[in-house]
Amino acid sequence: MKKLMYVLGVVLFGVIITALTLSAATLKPTAAGPFEDVVSAIKQGDASALSRYLDNTVEISMAGKSNSYSKAQAEIILKDFFSKNQVKSFELIHQVESAGGSRVGIANVGTTGGAYRTSFFLQKKGGSMVLNELRFENK
Repeated sequence: MKKLMYVLGVVLFGVIITALTLSAATLKPTAAGPFEDVVSAIKQGDASALSRYLDNTVEISMAGKSNSYSKAQAEIILKDFFSKNQVKSFELIHQVESAGGSRVGIANVGTTGGAYRTSFFLQKKGGSMVLNELRFENK
């Protein structure tokens, strides 16, 4: 009887350790990457953080106007946009990753200046990901 209790105790202890290990593995944060950084920057309305990923030339569309800008111009435009439109809410509604590694995100962004359907496109360039298209369309 003692032997049976000992074996059951060891088995129970093993099951508990295994369960804790598996649950801890699912709680580990995933490594943030460029896509997650861009999402975070938009959520926070942080043009400086967003500008780290801007391509040398980036297409920005706002209020029905679309144009290509240099990285420096794009950062100024984004700073102006976020200063007039503080982000109040952000909901990522769709994301796609292509076989080539490009990623597209579409989000609903609520700001003090109105609601926007926002889309952004990151593309592999060299060994990194760059943001080369950003759209803020009135909802």
